[in-house]
Amino acid sequence: MMWKQLLSKIPRKSSKSDTSSGSIRGHGGNDGVPSGDGNQIQRTGSGSVLPSRATTTKRTASAIFPSSVVTSIEPLLTFRDVPAAEKQNLFLSKLNLCNAIFDFSDPNKNSSEKEMKRQALLDLIDYVDAGTSKFIEPVISASCKMFAANLFRAFPPNSRTSTSGGETEEEEPMFDPAWPHLQLVYDLLLKFIESSSFDAKIGKKYVDHFFIVKLLDLFDSEDPRERDCLKTILHRIYGKFMVHRPFIRKAVSNVFYRFVFETEKHNGIAELLEVFGSVISGFALPLKEEHKIFLVKALLPLHKPKTLGVYLQQLTCCVAQFVEKEPKLINLVIKGLLKYWPITSSQKEVMFLSELEEVLEATNTVESLDCVVPLFQRIALCVTNSHFQGEKRDLLAIRRWFSSNQYSAAGISWYLWVFVFIFLLLNVNGWHTYFWISFIPLILLLAIGTKLEHVITQLAHEVAERALFLWNNDHVINLVSQNRQAIMPLILPALERNIQCHWNQAVLNLTQNVKKMLSEMDPELFTACERQHNQDEEKRKVTEETRRMIWERLETIASFQSVTGNTPVLVRPTITPSIAAVLS
Repeated sequence: MMWKQLLSKIPRKSSKSDTSSGSIRGHGGNDGVPSGDGNQIQRTGSGSVLPSRATTTKRTASAIFPSSVVTSIEPLLTFRDVPAAEKQNLFLSKLNLCNAIFDFSDPNKNSSEKEMKRQALLDLIDYVDAGTSKFIEPVISASCKMFAANLFRAFPPNSRTSTSGGETEEEEPMFDPAWPHLQLVYDLLLKFIESSSFDAKIGKKYVDHFFIVKLLDLFDSEDPRERDCLKTILHRIYGKFMVHRPFIRKAVSNVFYRFVFETEKHNGIAELLEVFGSVISGFALPLKEEHKIFLVKALLPLHKPKTLGVYLQQLTCCVAQFVEKEPKLINLVIKGLLKYWPITSSQKEVMFLSELEEVLEATNTVESLDCVVPLFQRIALCVTNSHFQGEKRDLLAIRRWFSSNQYSAAGISWYLWVFVFIFLLLNVNGWHTYFWISFIPLILLLAIGTKLEHVITQLAHEVAERALFLWNNDHVINLVSQNRQAIMPLILPALERNIQCHWNQAVLNLTQNVKKMLSEMDPELFTACERQHNQDEEKRKVTEETRRMIWERLETIASFQSVTGNTPVLVRPTITPSIAAVLS
């Protein structure tokens, strides 16, 4: 009799049965005890709700999770209804309940089960936030299992291409319909990581490398709200698990490599750079060789992709912090900028000039700058930029401008259309209605062409104007003053060429100001450079004239040579006296 009483108190293994509720299938016990393998939510014949084991594919981290966590606590209870000794068991029961995965594309599907899971997540968040006791290892393992089941997922392929927009254009964000549910899971994960009850020594077995890699994969989500939560969580993980810091840096570097050299498509580059902005600020001095390699191999190549404008601000912040910590790195940074300097995109050139100015401001010493000559050779080319670089992305920028300002661009307003409609209805003798209407397309074409000319010229002179604005910066003036022997012979010819040939008045005014500034900086050197420039111009004109005369002589000789076979000969067409008389 005693043995029967003892055996009756031992929890029995739940019997298997195939029951379903809507689209959910699972296994449940007669006693209502939840199992530990990815619970779904199941209704019993009495109408009560019980968790059941999911038959869907498991998604877990590489950490070894227990196959089942047997508890005897009803998961629908609140933490206030159980004694303190049983709260962690209730925590496990609620975690098992939250392993259920639902389809949130249909809000009316499994609505009661979704609400039950939402309430369980809220209870878990409140319990973790209270931080009453240390989390035991089964709780940590079950929590990581629940996070993996709910968060780690494959995103659908992105049908939008990254080449459809310009460097500064951000695509319209797409919002995940499951976000209200995902937000609770992310809040629980954040509070779980931040909690003082979470022991990092135990947690590192479950928040392992695989968990971190899968978390980094989520940064490619198209929902900006999810990326913002991930940004905070990654920063907390980096701060709490010191043992994982080298791996996190390496994993993020791999994300950058894949983005730059393979796909050029990733939604979370800006957020990852924002996290690393705070990470770089905590680097100890002197910088390790690993950190310098990260700058050269991971950060600087990020200037290459076409979508630079989306994450330029965060990238500039990271690069500037490296230069602030170790000013000698400015040589590597400027060489990297010159290596990836854009040739066919005026928008991107303006971005590079802005970043160059911020990088130069980040260092107070310019004596160590040994790449002054190639740097100011590039700036001189930007100063003389007078052409519209009509790359596809610039033309798309014009198209976007017209699509947003089409009515104001052409002067077409609603009352003008009403006037035209009434004008068509009038057929008064002597008004010549259709004759005057025929001029409307011409007028519209002239109006649109004028506005288009304005947009193109604005894009054309932006590079030259931004390059000349560098001379308003005290750091740039200090750099030019200390290296004027090398810089002034490079810049002065570009300024003279602008004064003689540039068509934009704003650029001409800025050029005159820069020229006056250089003349006041060192009058003797300025005069010598100006004299040398005049001599070079004379030599160039003589060389061009000599070349022209040689070609004319060759053309004259070729015109008198008899052509044999299929020999190609360039012959300038000559006008006979009879034709000349007719033309006169």
